[in-house]
Order: sequence, then structure tokens, then C-alpha cells
Amino acid sequence: MEEQTTTMVHPSYLPIVAAEVVDNQTIGDDSTTPSPFIEANSIPITLESLQNVCVIPNFAKDNEAVLSHSQFIGATYQAIRDYYRSEQIEEPQVRVSHIIRGRIPEAINKKSSELLPHEMTQYYERMAFCINVPSIHKDVNGNRLNLSVVGVKSYGRDNLNGRLTAQKFSLAVGFQNTVCCNQCIWTDGYRDEIRAISPSEIYQHSLHLLDTYDMAKHIYLLKSLEDLYLSETQFALILGKMRLYNYLPAKIQREIPQMLITDSMVNNVARQYYRDPNFSVDDNGELSMWDFYNLLTGACKGSYIDTFLAREANALTTSLGIAQGLRNEDSGYSWFIS
Repeated sequence: MEEQTTTMVHPSYLPIVAAEVVDNQTIGDDSTTPSPFIEANSIPITLESLQNVCVIPNFAKDNEAVLSHSQFIGATYQAIRDYYRSEQIEEPQVRVSHIIRGRIPEAINKKSSELLPHEMTQYYERMAFCINVPSIHKDVNGNRLNLSVVGVKSYGRDNLNGRLTAQKFSLAVGFQNTVCCNQCIWTDGYRDEIRAISPSEIYQHSLHLLDTYDMAKHIYLLKSLEDLYLSETQFALILGKMRLYNYLPAKIQREIPQMLITDSMVNNVARQYYRDPNFSVDDNGELSMWDFYNLLTGACKGSYIDTFLAREANALTTSLGIAQGLRNEDSGYSWFIS
């Protein structure tokens, strides 16, 4: 087997944000906290905490350490730095969920109420990060979109009860709408399952994704939603069909493209149709498909970390399919508007 020549990730490549997490908000300066790129039950965390406070789980059978969340972030961050050498690259925004608590062996017989801080351990099963490249930006329908790379990791996808195997990661490159921090992810810029056993493999996968991503086509598809509008009746019909989708007979459902929008997300879209400060229905009772798409991506922010990216990518696929139906083009999504 040939020796890899890939540049390895050194801890110094990880920017450290000197901040603390208090009441679900990361603080450390006087700047206004922006809207998070994902919400659900996740909390913000600093890279310093991921590296120095959280323990790293092992594969049970051979006690080999897993790739840590900070290694995933560091390898991706380095790939972005190397690929976009002359661009401005922001520090990663990181959110975590599903804390796993433990204790050191010396405290095995203590009651939980008697544990001292140094006797307790913790790590987070799920983690998502977002790295923005604001010097690469586009404008769609008056909204500034910054290039954005998003990664997701859930240890629940790996068999930690066995021996060392390649771990599974998800990675996407697309744009973040700076008006609301919604992610604009396209299926061609999304990899649901990247397998790796070293930071160098994550680095290579990240470079490959950035190199194959067709930014111009993605922006073209987003702009194609600008000049199409839904009436209130059409909007209500689409939401009604979305509710029916999960209850369709299997034979009928197989004839319709996959939709990952849940009932709770549909409720959120319906609520924001009137209330969203940026993408609500206009005074003429019409909603642009661009606004409809952003209502969907806004609803996706309430997803759990491990389903977040797939639903964001599916939101664009669904919006583009419905747009084809509105243009009377051949589309399996015509069911949603007929």
C-alpha cells in the first residue's frame, strides 16, 4: 500500500474562540449573536471546549480512539484554507447535541450527587459545524449569500461496540443566506456519507467536494426561483399535499419524488407564511418560490443534527421540482400542485 503524502492536520490549524456557552448562547465579545445555522435541541460550543473538555470515545473491541469532532473540523478547515488560499475564511461555528456523560474509574462507586468536577467526563454524540467564506458571495433576490461549508458527525452512525472501522461523516458546500443564516444546499454539493479513518482522508474528501462543486449552476438554480409566484390557494394546496405525502399508499408514494419534509416542518412553514420578517406573503397575496424555498430551509433548521443536511438538500430539490410543475414542465412534483 503506497504511503499517503497528504498534509496532516496540526492542532494549530484550529482557530480557538475564547468564549463560553451561557443559556444556549455563545458569548465572548459585545457583538450581536447571529441567528444560528441550526437550532433543534443543539447548543453552541467552542473548539476549545471540544478539544480540552470533551473526552474521545473508543471502539470497544480494540480500544482504538475514534476521529474526534475537532479533528473533523480541523481537517475540513485546512482543506478550505488550502483550496481558497486568497479568500477570507471565518472561524467555524459549532453546535452539539446528545451529551454522553461518564465518570473516571476512581469514582465508580460514588453517587452522582457526590461526583467532583474532575471525576466526571462527557462528550457529545452529534456535532455540526459551519465555516463561511464571506469573500465569495452572490446576490439572489436581494439576499446576500456567502459561500459556506457545513459538516455533520454523529457517533450513532458508527459501530463503536466493534473494532476500528471507517467512520461516517456528512459534508456539504453551498451558500448561507446572511439575512437569516439559512443554508442553501444542493444535492451536487452534498455528500451524505464520507468514510474515513484519518484526518488526511477527511482532508482529501473535503478537497474533492470543493473541486467538483459547480457553484455557477447552483446559483443559476437558486435564481430560477426568483420570478415564480404562488397564490394563496396554490400555497395551501402544496402544504396540504405535503401533509398527505407520508400517508399515501406505498405504490403511489413510489411514483412521487422523495420528500423529507415532516408535519412539524409543514406547520412551521404555514406559521412563517404570515410571520416571517423576510419571506412572508406579500401585500398582493403572492409568495415567490424563492421565499417558499427559504421558508422550507428555515423549517429545516429545527431538525436534529443527524438529519439536518439531508433535509436542507431536499428542500431545494422539492422547490425546484414544484417550480417545474408551475412552468408546466414534466415533473414528478406536479402532484403537489394538481
